[in-house]
Amino acid sequence: MRTELHRQPTSPLTAVRNLGILAHVDAGKTTVTERILYLTGAVHKRGEVHDGTTVTDYDSQERDRGITIFAAAVSCTWDGHRINLIDTPGHVDFSDEVERSLRVLDGAIAVFDAVAGVEPQSESVWRQADRHGVPRIAFVNKLDRAGADLDTAVASIRDRLHTVPLVVQLPIGSEDGFTGVVDLLRMRALVWAEGRDTYEEVRVPDGLCEEARRRRRLLEETVAELHPAALEEFCAESSVSERTLVAALRDLTRTGEAVVVLCGSAYRNRGIEPLLEAVVAFLPSPLDVPPVRGTLDGTVQERAADPAAPFAALVFKVNSTATGRLAFLRVYSGTIGKGETVLDAGTRRHERIGRILRVQAGRHSDVETAVAGDIVAVIGLKTARTGATLCAPAAPLVLEPPVSADPVVTVAVEARRSTDTERLVTALARLVEEDPSLRVRTDPETGQTVLSGMGELHLEVAVEKIRRAHELEIGVGRPQVAYRETVARGVSGLVYRHVKQDGGAGQFAHVVLDAEPLEAGDGLDADNGDDAGFVFRSTVVGGRVPQEYVRAVEAGCRDALAEGPLGGHPVTGLRVTLTDGATHSKDSSEMAFRTAGRFALREALRASAMVLLEPVAEVTVTVPDDAVGGVLGDLAARRGRVSGSITRTGTAVITATVPLAELFGYATRLRSRTQGRGTFTSRPTGYAPAPKPVSPETAGR
Repeated sequence: MRTELHRQPTSPLTAVRNLGILAHVDAGKTTVTERILYLTGAVHKRGEVHDGTTVTDYDSQERDRGITIFAAAVSCTWDGHRINLIDTPGHVDFSDEVERSLRVLDGAIAVFDAVAGVEPQSESVWRQADRHGVPRIAFVNKLDRAGADLDTAVASIRDRLHTVPLVVQLPIGSEDGFTGVVDLLRMRALVWAEGRDTYEEVRVPDGLCEEARRRRRLLEETVAELHPAALEEFCAESSVSERTLVAALRDLTRTGEAVVVLCGSAYRNRGIEPLLEAVVAFLPSPLDVPPVRGTLDGTVQERAADPAAPFAALVFKVNSTATGRLAFLRVYSGTIGKGETVLDAGTRRHERIGRILRVQAGRHSDVETAVAGDIVAVIGLKTARTGATLCAPAAPLVLEPPVSADPVVTVAVEARRSTDTERLVTALARLVEEDPSLRVRTDPETGQTVLSGMGELHLEVAVEKIRRAHELEIGVGRPQVAYRETVARGVSGLVYRHVKQDGGAGQFAHVVLDAEPLEAGDGLDADNGDDAGFVFRSTVVGGRVPQEYVRAVEAGCRDALAEGPLGGHPVTGLRVTLTDGATHSKDSSEMAFRTAGRFALREALRASAMVLLEPVAEVTVTVPDDAVGGVLGDLAARRGRVSGSITRTGTAVITATVPLAELFGYATRLRSRTQGRGTFTSRPTGYAPAPKPVSPETAGR
């Protein structure tokens, strides 16, 4: 069986797979990971999420809540291949953990619920993987559940993810009667007897022979449409051989043109062994992905995955433990040994590698060296942060760091006892170091310490972590969302003169600005635009404002975006055009024009018609049929706009867009309205105008 799918590695790096498990919450990611660890011999007892005995959900909060919160790395071996696996969170509040993991992965397994198909967070993590160019295979899980349907799940993959699913298995039995799969590549049946962890290979059941042949033919035709070698063989032979199919599926997976789909039930340990075989057969090794690209003094350089090349690694996660700071690395090139010195390319500081650890979630084992393609943890780094590039001192290189999204929810935190204030500051600093998607600041008006994050649950977990790890009593304010301000109607020809003379060299800057609403996509691909919703342009002619002063005006305008006139919220969706200006032969400077740009834009915003924006989320609510009316009424009371409703057996799935501020406490409300039978998920979708009037409590800081 493995002779076709598995080729013995010719280089140690071809035997490495760095992959993640991606999915919506409760699709079964952690259970899939546990079964992989059990089958590969990495653990000797199967862990269960509901028992709190899993390897990757090792944090006390993860076990209490029954969900994955922190990305956990584990290693195992299968058929002579080392698999470095990261189990990622499925809840939208922890999507930044997924982002940091995808930055260092070569491939992924996307897990889907056979009943629900593609769910909102499934779609979000799929798009994240698209942005990083990470090849994927799909695993349709929970085929033993009532209402499970592989074809419906595959159709949702095709329709919602806009990819070509290549189904290589056919289920044997359904729901409680699911016992195995037909392997359409080899046309053999794989059956798991009750209580057995490995499958038995048998002939395809007579009742499925015709359907298996039909689906194999459909697979050949679809692959032939996408792959030249398969098309050539299909035209010549009217069929595609197993060997050609496997090679074509490998190519299509690695280019992202299609996704191989397998199925099973991780909880019952059915389908995991073929999934591991597909990981080895179709997902890339470090040698199969393009060399990592970095910058050195403004020039782009590449580093191949070669143990003999200069060392380069990216820190993608930092944990503070009782034994010190634990930094997780993806080694892209070179070799590093215990006790060696490396360079933090961003800060130009030298760091010493104290220990190198092979990670098994909450447990670790020492290794002497780490080579290109490895994912390991190191102890000894004193200042390196998430996103830092570690490299050989003689061959510096800066790799692109993971990007953190802007927080959308804030709470005020304070120590119950005044004597604990300093301890709270230290705990918050450590928390932000571990999770860059959290932000801490002091409100200049109230003096409160404000903690910002990606959602209500994200902040709840962060506060609870401080309470447990540092044994601090903390008071937490009511959550508030992060508002934005934008221009509905701008101003043209606003003149601002900055003149200051107080002895010595003076300051002089004269600018004329237009401030207008930013059109969708306007200038965002240009050199002077960015994805933060601000575009700056200059139409000054005749050298009336030199180019270095134009850049200073832009910098001043960006300074002014931090606080809008309505409530001091950041300003977005704005286009500023510098149309004219004047300079002084002695008193003009970059500082003067930066100051002029800042105050000119502030005046322009005060003269413009401004609109307050609030974050909104797409909410998917699953409720019993008899509770639909009450749920719809509650969504309407929360200013929700229903965009769709699907009826399934005994349940309804309602999709709506709801302001994020209205979702605080919604989980409790939904449970009470549905006698505990309703569930919901949400994902941020952007900003929308807030209703008028806005109370000072929400509009102000």
